[in-house]
Amino acid sequence: MTHISEQIEIDVPVRVAYDQWTQFESFPNFMEGVEQVKQVDDRTLEWSARIAGKEKIWRAEIVEQEPDTVISWRSTEGARNDGTVRFDKRGAGRTRLTLELEVEPEGVIESAGTALGVLERRVKGDLERFKTFIESRQAPTGAWRGTVDDGRAG
Repeated sequence: MTHISEQIEIDVPVRVAYDQWTQFESFPNFMEGVEQVKQVDDRTLEWSARIAGKEKIWRAEIVEQEPDTVISWRSTEGARNDGTVRFDKRGAGRTRLTLELEVEPEGVIESAGTALGVLERRVKGDLERFKTFIESRQAPTGAWRGTVDDGRAG
């Protein structure tokens, strides 16, 4: 398993950053290689991405979600990808977003790319593109304000 941790400061209020992040189907707009994210229900996401020239498909379950604070997930099928994103208020109209990922590279090419820092740079770029995306809009494309606690939507 490879652990990745990245932070970014975003010039929008926590609620705006959080609400946009809950619009999972918009991820291809700013995440490199992500081709599609389909939200099946309040807790289940189906992903498809192109990584190191190979198509990756996985299903993830949201295990914790608290509005304006945290979203955590774990993969349940396919490529291994678990993580947490935290949203911290940094003054009026500013948010610090912290993304923690646990991924398992598959095969020699992905392992070599991970060793060379390719995945860390991709994640950093994704956060920079998210920042540009939401700061240019100043409003989310939608929102889901529900909670998930211990794997159960509320």
